[in-house]
Order: sequence, then C-alpha cells, then structure tokens
Amino acid sequence: MATATQGGAGIPDGSDELELMTGEAVSLDLRPTSFVLRAAGAIIDFVVYFGIWLLILLAVSSPFFRGFLDEASAAAVTVSALVFCLVVAPTAVETLTQGKSLGKLAVGARIVRDDGGSIGLRHAFIRSLTGVLEVFSTFGGIASITALLNGRTKRIGDLLAGTYSQNERVSQVTPPVFGVPVELLGWAATADVARLPDGLSRRIAQFLRQAPRLTPDARDRLSRSLATEASVFVSPLPQANAELFLAAVSALRRDREFTGLTLEAQRLEHLRPALEGLPHGFPER
Repeated sequence: MATATQGGAGIPDGSDELELMTGEAVSLDLRPTSFVLRAAGAIIDFVVYFGIWLLILLAVSSPFFRGFLDEASAAAVTVSALVFCLVVAPTAVETLTQGKSLGKLAVGARIVRDDGGSIGLRHAFIRSLTGVLEVFSTFGGIASITALLNGRTKRIGDLLAGTYSQNERVSQVTPPVFGVPVELLGWAATADVARLPDGLSRRIAQFLRQAPRLTPDARDRLSRSLATEASVFVSPLPQANAELFLAAVSALRRDREFTGLTLEAQRLEHLRPALEGLPHGFPER
C-alpha cells in the first residue's frame, strides 16, 4: 500500500483492491470478486447447465426419440450431453465472451488472467475441466474450501489456469466538494491566493479526500507539510489549523478558476458573431 510523503507519493485509501503494475508502469486497481458473489454466480451457472442437461434427457426419453434410439444409443447421448453441458458449453461460453457467463453477468464478475488480460481457450478449458470435480461433483464443496483459503477467492481451476474472478460492477464514488470553512470566511473575502502548481494542487485535493481515513498523527503531519508548501502562494496567511487552511485555499482556487473560465466563455460567446461571420457583402459559398 502506498504511503504519502512530501514528495508527492500516493496517500493510502484503505481499500481492498489489488494493485497491478503493467509493463508500461501503469498502476491498475483491480477488485477481486467476493466469495459470496462467486458462489451466487456459480449457482446460477450450475442451474442453467444442469437444466439444459435435464431438458436433453427429457427429449431423449420422449416417445419421439425412442423410435430412433436403442438403449445403448440413448445412454451414449446422455453421457455426451453431460460432457457437453459440463465442459464444452462452459468452455465455449467463457472463451467467446472473454470470461463471462450468465451467472457472472448477474453478479458483475469476469474471469481474467492474473495479469488482468482476457482469458483464452486454454484457460477456459482448464477451468471447465477442473470444475467437473470441484464444482459439479462435490456441489461446490472443494471450490468453496479453496476459495475461502485464498486471498482472491480462487478455486483450483483458477490456480491451475492462472486466472481469478474480477469484480467489474463497482459503485461509483462521488468525490466530496469542499468549501471555505466558516472560520476563514472573513479571511477568504480579502485573501490573495495565487495559482498553485499542478502537482501541489493534486496532492492537496488527494489529502482532503483521504484525511478522514488517516491516523491523527499522519493527518497532522501531512497537513502541516502541505500547508507549508502552499503558504508561499497565499497572502496574508491566516491564523488557522493547517487542514482548514488547505481546505480554504483549495476552495478559493477552485471558485476563482471557475469564475475565470465562465467569464472567458461569455466573452467568446459575445465575440462569436464577429469571429465566425463573413465580411459585409462577401458571398457565402
């Protein structure tokens, strides 16, 4: 987990996401599917595939097919249908949909490789083949035990294939909007806050979002460090807590930059006829 420093490193967010570093040095935050969701998706898939097999059995045992199939042929069709529903169909579905199935769509999950990429035929086949033993034969008993003992709820098929279930249905987090603290409203009316460097602005915004999750000591230390960096762009300096000072500076810069962009848009709109219009009498072609 990243630790915040004055140099601009990330601030810990307290989440359980898996941080994956790609070959281009891009950090990805991936969230494995929980055990409960995996179990719910597996139950849905089990019901679907088992239901298809029962329909095939009913069709084979119907009077229409009895005239064409003898007892040995009916048994062969039954076994073939079982192999199709337990191995062939799951493999084809996960390969064509790149790791999804009806159950996984219902719970918002997707099977991916350990490096975050899409699975292929080999991964899907290994998962389906081992699923016959750990999911269908034991009604999920072996898969449940393995998943509970694994940090990313992997079953044996995932361990052999090098895959895991990724949760793609994550609720959107609405970033909080901070205003000028009441204690600094009087100071904000006359304060001169210059434009902050982009890096410092991002670190201040990140700190304000994550401050409630930090320990008191880390929160105080980071707020003082950022306030010291921001103080050279502010005049006069208020007599206030460092965190309140950062919140006020951030709110003032946001409001003033928004006002500046709004006035610029209004001026451009006022000049639009002159900028886009043609000279008097010039034909429009």
